[in-house]
Amino acid sequence: MWGTLQSILGGVNKHSTSIGKIWLTVLFIFRVMILVVAAENVWGDEQSDFTCNTLQPGCKNTCYDDYFPVSHIRLWALQLIFVSTPALLVAMHVAYRRHEKKRKYRHGEKIDLESLKTQKFHIEGPLWWTYTSSLFFRIIFEATFMYIFYHMYDGYRMPRVVKCTDFPCPNTVDCFISRPTEKTVFTIFMLAVSGICMLLNVLELSYLILKSCMKKSQPKKPLPNH
Repeated sequence: MWGTLQSILGGVNKHSTSIGKIWLTVLFIFRVMILVVAAENVWGDEQSDFTCNTLQPGCKNTCYDDYFPVSHIRLWALQLIFVSTPALLVAMHVAYRRHEKKRKYRHGEKIDLESLKTQKFHIEGPLWWTYTSSLFFRIIFEATFMYIFYHMYDGYRMPRVVKCTDFPCPNTVDCFISRPTEKTVFTIFMLAVSGICMLLNVLELSYLILKSCMKKSQPKKPLPNH
């Protein structure tokens, strides 16, 4: 799945700005690779080593589900999918532009089909709106997932002990999370990288809007007299 995502975003990256290229590098090195390589080692024991000071059947599972309603790994994977999906809008727009040029070629217009495969489309006109819309949705998705993490886990720090009073626990039960410090560091790192990616998206969006405003404010060159 991540290989397919990389190929799609790699194609979009060819038409993006320098800031967009930095965003893609950060996304794959510090988010996708870390998630694939290290996340399973850090979070693989979250359920097996989640222990409670009671042997009441079902109490441990209830407490675990209460504190970990969604696995961190699955949330991060879902976040990456949502954040990367808007780039498909740009990919489809570029594919449509290429399709239109091929159609013109079939109708007799002279077009170099070989260079069309590697042609870079400038971010202007309709493509500008598609690209800036994709950036806007990326920012919204990043902010939404950061809020979900904070709201779902009451902050970004992993506690050593959580208390559970839900049925079928007989009373207030203490449950212990394995390696809470390591999980806290990992969580803060992933959220910090998410914040960096969101900042890069804001910078790129601001750059494109500023560039478009400056271009529109420039006086048009007069047409030559014949």
